[in-house]
Amino acid sequence: MPALSALPFLKPVHLRSPRRSPGGQRRHTLPASEFRCLSPEDAVSVFEIEREAFISVSGDCPLHLDEIRHFLNLCPELSLGWFEEGRLVAFIIGSLWDQERLSQAALTLHKAQGTAVHIHVLAVHRTFRQQGKGSILMWRYLQYLRCLPFARRALLMCEDFLVPFYQKCGFEALGPCEVTVGDLAFIEMQHSVRGHAFVRRNSGC
Repeated sequence: MPALSALPFLKPVHLRSPRRSPGGQRRHTLPASEFRCLSPEDAVSVFEIEREAFISVSGDCPLHLDEIRHFLNLCPELSLGWFEEGRLVAFIIGSLWDQERLSQAALTLHKAQGTAVHIHVLAVHRTFRQQGKGSILMWRYLQYLRCLPFARRALLMCEDFLVPFYQKCGFEALGPCEVTVGDLAFIEMQHSVRGHAFVRRNSGC
């Protein structure tokens, strides 16, 4: 795996200058904005954002808390969180898949030898929505995947009303997804992350 600190698009943007205390000594502050892979310790914060974002719309969450912990233990390098002053405001969780299309098993499995990154969930905290953060986070995540030698494409499934959003992020629709959750049906979408030699040359990968 590449060292995350070597990837310019995962570095903090806009670091605040150290503040001075009343006695004149500098004190360190948290980065105003930081992107990093998630850890199992972030699971509760992730679930709180996801639950609020999805239950009111779909009635269920893509990942439950135990599943979030499962993936953040197995493949934390396929996650990305956006933190504002240390607070998680948006995230993506992915895992590897080894088939051409997603199946029901893809909801819970991480296929370590796979070359497709299955994006399980992208969610933004309610107070940070309508600010373009979802699109920015997805762009950074795709840039990161281009630096992983095993990643060839990204796959996801979404409801019809989200298809235009993901198309703007560069995904193409593959048609109806085999996976169903209760009464919900999904469209499967993919984004190639290989064949970007120029990007790799100029991204620090």
